[in-house]
Amino acid sequence: MFNDQSNLFTCSLILLLFTLVGTVHAETLTIYSGRSKSLVEPIIKQFEEKSGIQVEVSYGNTTQLAAALLTEGAKSPAALFWAQDAGALGAVSKNAMFEKLPETILTKVPSGFRDADGFWIATSGRARVLAYAPERVEMKELPQSIFDLTQPMWKGRVGWAPTNASFQAFVTSLRVQVGEERTEKWLRDMKANGAKKYAKNTPIIEALAAGEIDVGLPNHYYLLRFKSKDANFPVAQTFFKASDPGNLVNIAGVGMLKSSKNKEAALKFVEFLLSAKAQQYFTSDVFEYPAIEGVTPHTNLLPLSELLQLAPTFNLNDMDDLDGTVKLLRRVEIL
Repeated sequence: MFNDQSNLFTCSLILLLFTLVGTVHAETLTIYSGRSKSLVEPIIKQFEEKSGIQVEVSYGNTTQLAAALLTEGAKSPAALFWAQDAGALGAVSKNAMFEKLPETILTKVPSGFRDADGFWIATSGRARVLAYAPERVEMKELPQSIFDLTQPMWKGRVGWAPTNASFQAFVTSLRVQVGEERTEKWLRDMKANGAKKYAKNTPIIEALAAGEIDVGLPNHYYLLRFKSKDANFPVAQTFFKASDPGNLVNIAGVGMLKSSKNKEAALKFVEFLLSAKAQQYFTSDVFEYPAIEGVTPHTNLLPLSELLQLAPTFNLNDMDDLDGTVKLLRRVEIL
């Protein structure tokens, strides 16, 4: 009996020691995430279960997190910055804070979905679209360019969201593509043409259904959320002509900090985000475009190759001047 008790005690002690050792040596990965918790927590939990790596996430506004990284510098606890848009990644990248990613990771996505110098990579894509009310607007009437929305026929019929981050990112891209002067003229002409202001993208979709406006400028996935609940929801969406600035394809993406103390775990996480399983989650559950080929997009989304043919071509890194955009919007008095 004594021996049995001794053996039991010894086994329990060994198990306790293994647990303590495992706890002490468990890998921990710290991420600054501009992506909302409700969207990305499920995929983070899957990574933890698969890898055994514990993930600590600081959630926040993408722009504010980028500013925090620039302030913290090499002292930042973050190993990865998972941003909501390319502009924030560009701001951090231009301050030489990212480690170049391996070619084996970079080549997983099309060239337009990664930094030209390899310092960040897209994890999913989202497109600016022209949403419209098909009961009141026929396809043949729709404008071919975002600049056509300033025509008299669209007076008082267009909805936009000047205070929304995705719209401001779009205006930043417009400044990069066509210059400050033409962008300001477009904004002023839209304002003079009676464009109606909404706080966010969702109210634009609701306003279209309610008959308040006939066309709007949201991101693509807002309508898909309504359609997932009601296939007959009375709003549709399309793109402008190929390469038009209105067809901005922005990305959510990730960069690895040079100062990271756990780069091996960080790269494992990036690889997981670009796995078929994670990419299928982003398109099936979040309604975003996958960043890699070979993933079945949501039934209401174009294949990635077709989307990229419609998108304008420019360096997404150059979308880092949000402050300049905010100043412009205030000067035009639409903020």
